[in-house]
Amino acid sequence: MKFVVADDSALLREGIVGLVERQGHEVLAAVDDAPSLVTAVREAIENGSVPDVVIADVRMPPGMRTDGLDAAAEIREDYPELGIMILSQYVAPAYASRFLTGTGGGFGYLLKDRVAKVADFLRSLSIVSAGGVVIDPEVASQLARARSGPLDSLTEREREVLALTAEGLSNSQISEKLFLSAGAVSKYVAAVFLKLGLPVGEENRRVRAVLTYLTSTS
Repeated sequence: MKFVVADDSALLREGIVGLVERQGHEVLAAVDDAPSLVTAVREAIENGSVPDVVIADVRMPPGMRTDGLDAAAEIREDYPELGIMILSQYVAPAYASRFLTGTGGGFGYLLKDRVAKVADFLRSLSIVSAGGVVIDPEVASQLARARSGPLDSLTEREREVLALTAEGLSNSQISEKLFLSAGAVSKYVAAVFLKLGLPVGEENRRVRAVLTYLTSTS
C-alpha cells in the first residue's frame, strides 16, 4: 500500500512512517501541516503515484483546530476514491459524520493510542484501503448513545454486533469477542439487515448497515 502521512508531532509521524515501511509499504510523503498535506496528495497523484490511504491528524498547523480534518475533507472532495484515516487524541464523533455520507473511498477514525496496537492499526489501514469503514470503539459508543430512528428496533445484542461490525470485525472475529457461535452471530447480522431494510441482494449490505449505525442521530 501507499500512504501520505500528516501529523505535527514528529515522533508520531515518523513512528507511523517507520511502522508501515517495515511492513513493506511505501510512504509517498510525510508532512507536518494541513496545507502541505493537500499539496503532497496532489503532487503524488500528478506524478502517477496514487496513495491508497491518507493518514491525517485532526488538529494541525496553521490553525491548530480542525485544519487536518478540513484538509482531509478537501482531499475527499477532489479525490473521492482515496481512503482517509483520521487520527485524533479526542473522542469527537461529529468529525466522523462528515465522511460517512455519500459515496467515496474507505474511511477510518481512530484515537491515537490505537496506533500502539500495531496489528490492529495495520488491519484498520488495510480495511480503509479496501474501501471499508473502521471507527474507534469509544467514538462508536458515543454515536450509539445519541442514536434513534432506524436503530430503535434493534435489540441490545444486535446493537452490540453492529457496533463491532463498525470497528471492522468480521463475523468470526465477533464470534470470538462475544463468545458466541458462528451461527448465532450470522443470525444477529441477518436480523440487523432485516430490521434496517437491507434485504438479500442489496449491494454492500454490511457497509450500508455500518453507515446507518454511524449516521443515525436523534
